[in-house]
Parts: sequence; structure tokens; C-alpha cells
Amino acid sequence: MSYFLAHPFSAADDIFKQLNQSLTKQFSDSWMPAVDIEESDHFFAIKAELPGVKKEDVNISIDNDVLTVQGEKKSESKDKKRHREECFYGSFSRSFSLPQGVDTSEVEAHYDDGVLNLTLPKVKEVEQKKTQIKIK
Repeated sequence: MSYFLAHPFSAADDIFKQLNQSLTKQFSDSWMPAVDIEESDHFFAIKAELPGVKKEDVNISIDNDVLTVQGEKKSESKDKKRHREECFYGSFSRSFSLPQGVDTSEVEAHYDDGVLNLTLPKVKEVEQKKTQIKIK
């Protein structure tokens, strides 16, 4: 079975991706990094792909239970004649509302090879003591 028959809309998907990239570049000086968010029993994990972005150009903050990752990808070739430009450059910002139960004082961030990994631990549950109350 050919790829086209197995994926009949792949050509249309490619056209829409190219159109979206073109429009984003034309009408904006910003871009949006791809993000994965996962949850385990003890924490949330956020992985953001930031290819070509230097660690010192990334800022992470939490304000009123909203996590914001922002920064800038700078172009290296300003004085060169460009024949094609498909990479995104400029500022970016992604914000996420944090669910209840995140311990914002224990958030950790690691940056390696253009990938930002955030670990947002959940608040440890306090064991509830069961107390029998006597009626008088």
C-alpha cells in the first residue's frame, strides 16, 4: 500500500503547515515553541522545544498560578543575503494556568540541547487523622 493511500490528507496537511508558517512569519515577530505536558502521581512535567535559543535568553516565572516561559531566538546572520528563511526568530511566550495542588516553591528547570524541562511537584498530601468525638 502506498503512503498516499494510507495517508490521503498528508499533502493537504503539508500545505496547511506551510501556509500557517508563512502567515505566522508575515504578521508576527514572535513564534510559539512546541510543548508537551505530562502528569504523574507526584508531579507535572513540561517539556518545551527551544532549538537555537540560548539558556540566558529564557525567562520562567509563576504569577498568580500562571506559569510563563518567554524568551527570544536571535538570528545569527543579519548582514547576509538570505535565499530562504524557514526558521523562526524573535520573541516567544507561552503561559499555562497551573492546576490546584502544585507546589510552586519547589519547581525545577533544566535546559539542555535546546530542550527546557520543568518539573512541577504536587503538594504532598497531609494524612488526615481520624478522631472519634464523644457526644455529651
